[in-house]
Amino acid sequence: MSHGVEDLLRELAPQVLGALVRRYGVFDSCEDAVQEALIAAALQWPDKGVPENPRGWLVTVASRKLVDQIRSDAARRRREDTLATPQSALLSNAADSTPEADQDDSLALLFMCCNPALSSASRIALTLRAVGGLTTAQIAAAFLVPEATLAQRISRAKQGITGAALAMPEGAGHTERLGEVRHVLYLIFNEGYTSTNGADLTAPELSTEAIRLTGLLHRLVPDDTETAGLLALMLLTDARRPARTGAHGELVPLAEQDRGRWNHRLIAEGIELISRTLPRGQVGPYQLQAAIAAVHDEAEDTESTDWPQILALYELLEQTGPNPMVTLNRAVAVAMVHGPSAGLELLTTLESDKRIARHHRLFATRAHLLELLGEHATAAEAFREAARRTTSAPERRHLTSRAHRLDP
Repeated sequence: MSHGVEDLLRELAPQVLGALVRRYGVFDSCEDAVQEALIAAALQWPDKGVPENPRGWLVTVASRKLVDQIRSDAARRRREDTLATPQSALLSNAADSTPEADQDDSLALLFMCCNPALSSASRIALTLRAVGGLTTAQIAAAFLVPEATLAQRISRAKQGITGAALAMPEGAGHTERLGEVRHVLYLIFNEGYTSTNGADLTAPELSTEAIRLTGLLHRLVPDDTETAGLLALMLLTDARRPARTGAHGELVPLAEQDRGRWNHRLIAEGIELISRTLPRGQVGPYQLQAAIAAVHDEAEDTESTDWPQILALYELLEQTGPNPMVTLNRAVAVAMVHGPSAGLELLTTLESDKRIARHHRLFATRAHLLELLGEHATAAEAFREAARRTTSAPERRHLTSRAHRLDP
């Protein structure tokens, strides 16, 4: 299958699924039917050509597949009576010209998958499956869980989802759900950029998909500045990925990266986006994080980085979206501006915070600042403690190596 057809199918998949769910309301069966329609398109379009109305074609074929499923499964016969569209319409080509075939329900589908009533893991899995188009096997491999476990997670998330769930929330509910969508996409990107488990530092498939979906969300809500900020943050961060690992997959910290290997096209795109977004409306956490990433990406090296500006941005970020990770990062900026002792003093405020007190990043940051202070023996022990606490094999090797380097 050509990349052009593959890209088109990935773009149309959530639109077609949204149309079927809106019309018939049976999410699980609709998704199965859409998958079959996508397979049919992947087999036919490269040879016969893309139809004049590809979305309508997919809606028609998926609708037929759905009727076939209902007919062949006696246990689902009761659902046949609930279908609003007459059988004759389903079996015709009428879907090509119906308003539903032309209506893009991608945003509504994202809202549905990111329902706060679902667990975070379920929201992520369902979003990647239904909107991202990733297979269950692909998602399971990315998160290092058995495929059967992931399938059960997705199945539970689908239960109870009906056409009514596709209705767009209004007012405060819309704002809250949009925030949930952004958060899910942010979590997907972070897992792809730095995997929490396994032998590889990154899972590029996840971060790439998160960028694609956030770009889709940005097109659907172009005036939402935080969505634009999130997209800019992803672009500016992912631009460094080529330099984050060495020849053998080892972690390369920011200060030691070959910045010539950074993706400067993504950097330019991210800077243009955040520069256009920041002056508009209220500034939120994603915009501030993107601004911090832009300062890093614009610097030729660590020494020429505008650390006072980064510190000011972290101070503002801590006011708008306070959390221990922000304080942890601010401690590094404090150390770069006011010295490692000042950074270490700020870290002590996190030792009683249960959200991060046992996290490996707290120990790793303390070790880094102790090394800057010249307390090598204490720093080495902190690096070893951080290595014991991380679940990422590349991070563990890197932290252990830092400890060995400081041993007398």
